[in-house]
Amino acid sequence: MKDTLQKFMVDNAAVRGELVEISDTWQQVQARRDYPAAVKTLLGEMLAAAALLSANLKFNGMIVMQIHGDGPVKLLVVECDSELHLRATAKVTEDAVIADDATLGALVNANGRGRFVITLDPRDKLPGQQTYQGIVPLDGDTVATVIENYMLRSEQLDTRLWLAADAKVSRGLLLQKLPTEGGLAAPTAQPEQDAQETWNRMVMLGNTLQADELLSTDIATLMRRLFWEETIRVFDPQHPQFRCTCSREKVGNMLRMLGAEEVEDALSQTDKLAVDCDFCGQHYEFDAVDCAQLFATDIGVGIEVPPARH
Repeated sequence: MKDTLQKFMVDNAAVRGELVEISDTWQQVQARRDYPAAVKTLLGEMLAAAALLSANLKFNGMIVMQIHGDGPVKLLVVECDSELHLRATAKVTEDAVIADDATLGALVNANGRGRFVITLDPRDKLPGQQTYQGIVPLDGDTVATVIENYMLRSEQLDTRLWLAADAKVSRGLLLQKLPTEGGLAAPTAQPEQDAQETWNRMVMLGNTLQADELLSTDIATLMRRLFWEETIRVFDPQHPQFRCTCSREKVGNMLRMLGAEEVEDALSQTDKLAVDCDFCGQHYEFDAVDCAQLFATDIGVGIEVPPARH
């Protein structure tokens, strides 16, 4: 079975939803790094959340979701584009002892300085269109509540998430209340009171979902089990997959940003500069000739190629 994201709407109501199941992609992410169990849980939940949010992008581009921490976990980052290509990584303090049941707060918000960042980056920017980035303090005890609070505060959208992940699979459910006047929900809009009642009922049904059930139940069964009394309109499924966007050209551009002087100084201590992609593990090497070529087009800037070492 392919990794699957299933969109649906409650018929004649201002509520949309999505269910996602990610296993193959999640295994590929984990194959690159051996994370502690608690870190796997958080990163897996973010993977599901990024897919759920990216499925509603209105532009050709990418959503980047980051949690920066001041605990043993310094960074959790997931990227997902509008075609549901995913990659993810985490930076964990070396030799940190992390309990399997460690909470989000203990891992990334030990001193209250953790923050949550969402970046929306259009691939083909229109004139005047810019990358959008929202940065807020961590407001919540779980990945789901952090994102819910962000969406309500920044996007003014009532959004509920149920997320779960283990070493085998990452799954999630998203419910979102749409505007009852104008916007997407206008063709099937309910009176505000009825819309609120529908929303409350759907959230109540979602709240019956336990993490163990979410992890062990496929999408079709979950939808029948949760919403069997609702009239649900289901759309064609989409299929998330792992894809890393790293390249030798991008690594070269990164070295150029460091500047010729810093690169030359690094080369004075080693034969080659080695860079490994944090997301996929791809290894890149740049020797003195490679680095000189990087700066060859910079007027007045160059790197002296040292004599060969024997």
